[in-house]
Amino acid sequence: MLRVLHIGKFFPPFAGGMEYFLQDLLPALQRQDIEVAALVHDHLSPCQQRFSNHSSPVQWPFPVYRAPCHGRLLYAPVSPQFPFWLRRTIRQFKPDYLHLHLPNTSAFWAMVVPAARRIPWIVHWHADVVASRHDRLLALAYPVYRPFEQSLLGGASAIIATSPPYLDSSLALGSWRDKCHVIPLGLDPARLPEPTEAEQAAAYHLWGDKGRLRVLTIGRLTYYKGHEVLLHAIKALPEARLLIIGTGEGEAKLRSLIAHLALEERVTLQGSCTEAQRNGLLATCDVFCLPSIERTEAFGVVLLEAMRFGKPVVASKIEGSGVGWVVADEETGKLCTPQDSASLAQALGDLLYASEKRESLGKAGEQRFRKYFQIERIGEKAAELYRCV
Repeated sequence: MLRVLHIGKFFPPFAGGMEYFLQDLLPALQRQDIEVAALVHDHLSPCQQRFSNHSSPVQWPFPVYRAPCHGRLLYAPVSPQFPFWLRRTIRQFKPDYLHLHLPNTSAFWAMVVPAARRIPWIVHWHADVVASRHDRLLALAYPVYRPFEQSLLGGASAIIATSPPYLDSSLALGSWRDKCHVIPLGLDPARLPEPTEAEQAAAYHLWGDKGRLRVLTIGRLTYYKGHEVLLHAIKALPEARLLIIGTGEGEAKLRSLIAHLALEERVTLQGSCTEAQRNGLLATCDVFCLPSIERTEAFGVVLLEAMRFGKPVVASKIEGSGVGWVVADEETGKLCTPQDSASLAQALGDLLYASEKRESLGKAGEQRFRKYFQIERIGEKAAELYRCV
């Protein structure tokens, strides 16, 4: 039986697209007779860890090793102990492969730790580190990051890209196309059960006014998610009600903009929520919106969550991103121009009084999800790649 150690940034209960994907992928690989484990960073500080038992191994049907983390720098975990945890985990788990989920600066230790260098590795390319014009520090840091990135890709036995458009547009992967394989991200629908009547009632209570279009967005409150664009679009649609789920460094700025636009009665920053609350809101919204503004949004696992619940999606048509491949324009949702609040308002407005259209788009989205993005299919493809390598 093959043994594969996955190395990622974080793992649930930390909430994020890559983290939820890992949570779903590892059991799917087990069902393909692959023995798996995960080495990630602990999302709690060393002080917080003393008062939490979240890292107990009994939570998961596979080992999850959590290296201490001392905060983040430019979205990257700061973990000086990571190479020691990597060496120790390899000694304990004895993997045949390392499966490195990038971007993640700690994955670079695979090129340095002798025990890791002796094992073939597969790079799972979730996103380029985009030299963002919206984040100057990230743009300045990328030239330092790039040589390590390219060296890691050069040493990989195989590279997984998550969509054809992202592979075609990625400058970082340009020199390594001959060992790239497209395997989309996926989702286990069993992780998102239908909400109970009580959970649906609680969700409807949060929505409030029944006469408005219920628009939901989920994502970290950060620079590339486009929440500001969405708020301006909602301002132009008095008949719309918006709930924003997520936390992050952009919260204060968004609260200020909501007040400036006088949207307090129609927009709620919900912050974090339980999985049951999240599922209730996904099941009761009319439209799901992902207004991201650049290729840092490489795929959008949250889109699959909306599609699993049969919801129409309005998203940005980001050049070179997988978002426009996940969402089939005018078939499962609507794509609009990034950073264009008028285009976004038009797309949402087209669905305002079109309940039949919303229903048909949602049904088509659910069918597309079941055909392409079920986690069992993704597990089969990943297991096949391991065996080919």
